Amino acid sequence: MKVSIVLAAGEGTRMRSDLAKVMHRVCGRPMLEHVLDASAKAGMDKNLVVVGHKKEDILEQISGENIVFVEQPMHDGAPYGTGFAVMQALPHIDDDCTVVVLCGDTPLVKNETLKDLMEHHEMNDNSATVLTTVMDDPTGYGRVIRKTDGSLLEIVEQRDASEEQKIIREINSGIYCFKASTLKEGLEEISNDNSQGEYYLTDVIGILNGRGYRVGVLEAKDHTEIMGVNSRVQLAEAESIMRKRINTLHMLNGVTIIDPERTYIEEGIEIGRDTVIYPGAVLQGRTVIGTNCQLLGGTRIRDSKIGSCVDIESSLIEESIVGDGTHIGPYAHLRPKSVLGERVKIGNFVEVKNANIADGSKASHLSYVGDADVGKDVNIGCGVVFVNYNGVSKSRSIVGDHAFVGSNSNLVAPVEVKEWGYIAAGSTITDDVGEGELSIARARQVNKEGWVEKKGFKKHK
Repeated sequence: MKVSIVLAAGEGTRMRSDLAKVMHRVCGRPMLEHVLDASAKAGMDKNLVVVGHKKEDILEQISGENIVFVEQPMHDGAPYGTGFAVMQALPHIDDDCTVVVLCGDTPLVKNETLKDLMEHHEMNDNSATVLTTVMDDPTGYGRVIRKTDGSLLEIVEQRDASEEQKIIREINSGIYCFKASTLKEGLEEISNDNSQGEYYLTDVIGILNGRGYRVGVLEAKDHTEIMGVNSRVQLAEAESIMRKRINTLHMLNGVTIIDPERTYIEEGIEIGRDTVIYPGAVLQGRTVIGTNCQLLGGTRIRDSKIGSCVDIESSLIEESIVGDGTHIGPYAHLRPKSVLGERVKIGNFVEVKNANIADGSKASHLSYVGDADVGKDVNIGCGVVFVNYNGVSKSRSIVGDHAFVGSNSNLVAPVEVKEWGYIAAGSTITDDVGEGELSIARARQVNKEGWVEKKGFKKHK
């Protein structure tokens, strides 16, 4: 069995936040979720998440059938350190397991790297294997000292390194693979007799080496994978790196992104080939975009399904479905539960909420369509309002195929306009309109001659 231990109990004081450090988001998802996703894709049978500081933040949002939470004591007098955190997970691990220790604040680690680590570990029958990487500037990291056969001799922390050792650019990533039996053996021997009073997992490496166990090394070629996030500055750096990864993958799959540095696409978004995305677009959540679409301006789409050949300009779309060949915007807003058919037009400053609008219909400007079922080839004029709320409850309006709703009209729900029903501009409709009927619901115009002069208002030339 393959088991991961994910360390997620740190306080993260440098984040200066009321939120648990590992719950800060990178490309829309908590850092811890990225790590757990990589672990699951690497083939872990169980993920043991060690929580402590602000554990409520984590337990509220993170779940999964193969995830087990283990609490690390955080009271005064409780010891600290990576070694102590790992100890909390040992009761959940059998001796014959392969164990990978991960950090919950390293969201850039890839599942392929974790797979390679476990394969290297098992192929060489190592008792422990340390994931390392080479950095141009290794300042602050523990240096990896190798034996002549390439295995690990020791890890020397920056503060303890000699001038000769500080020249070494291979560093410890903080990610390890162990045989469970030897991990337990090493943890029994570590001590917190050090300046910090903490139990260090790196001490286990020294203990195993001292007992003649083979400790291997695997170098990660991409040093950004092991980047830990300890501040808002590093959070922004991780965001930038992951966003570049995501955008690059979409471009390789046939999506045109005009300016990748100004395009924000969260992980897991699906985009069809030949779609063109202009600067400023934001794609979030469980969004799917079809082929040959154009997303222009400050368009933001969240948890929505967009068909093919759709043009969207400077608009907000939330939890909605948009059919093929539809045009939206600029400055339109699809609120949750909006469903647009094919070749629909939703124009300037139109808001749609909890409504179905069928093929070929259009609301070109300055309208509100809420709680409605609109048929095919319907025209909704400028300034039309679907009046859906009476202060207590909401009701629906139904507009049949080929109907025409004139400008500046109000449809007071519940009301139905049947097929080919016509509503004259400026009408307030409170009763149903029959098939093929023209409904005029406004007061007759009256012009009073000489009214201004009689009132004494001054006339201006």
